[in-house]
Amino acid sequence: MIRVPEIRVIDEDKNQLGVMPVQQALALAREKGLDLVEIAPQASPPVCRIMDYGKFLYELHKKEHEAKKHQKQVQIKEIKFRPKISIHDYNFKLKHVRRFIEEGNKVKITIMIRGRERAHPEMAQQIMDRVLSDVSDIARQDGEVKMHDWASTVLIVPIRTGGKDAKTKNQQSSQKEVQDNSQQKGAAQKSQQEPHSD
Repeated sequence: MIRVPEIRVIDEDKNQLGVMPVQQALALAREKGLDLVEIAPQASPPVCRIMDYGKFLYELHKKEHEAKKHQKQVQIKEIKFRPKISIHDYNFKLKHVRRFIEEGNKVKITIMIRGRERAHPEMAQQIMDRVLSDVSDIARQDGEVKMHDWASTVLIVPIRTGGKDAKTKNQQSSQKEVQDNSQQKGAAQKSQQEPHSD
């Protein structure tokens, strides 16, 4: 397959053997039970290496496979909240947010606003602030909060943390704070805390 009269040869230990006729290089490779593989066809003269071609292909395939394994696809997940969300639903969705972040994904937080809720944008802001606070140990805000007539959105991305135990501890603590905050709302806001799921 090598169509030039002379080539530069490298042996199986990566030692330079110099320039020699193709037939001489092939004879050397056969003596060692190996193959002669052209690795730099554009060089002058072309460079060939004495090697086990089957093993070379296997190692090449293995490296490509390892590289693909480490190239994790980062996805953007979206979790939607409502201003009048119940504590149960809030905690349920917060768990999903944390799981997505811990898996290395970005998460788009959307606070849906409907009907009369538009007259009280501070309610949506409170939920947004609470979510950002409850994931601050594992995520950070990426960009500004975007305000729409129908929703407020923000993108959060993973940050490095102190490990799985720290994440679990912080998660339990943040959920307790949500419950404590809810209990302090008083009778006037109880109607705003009625269970609601999207």
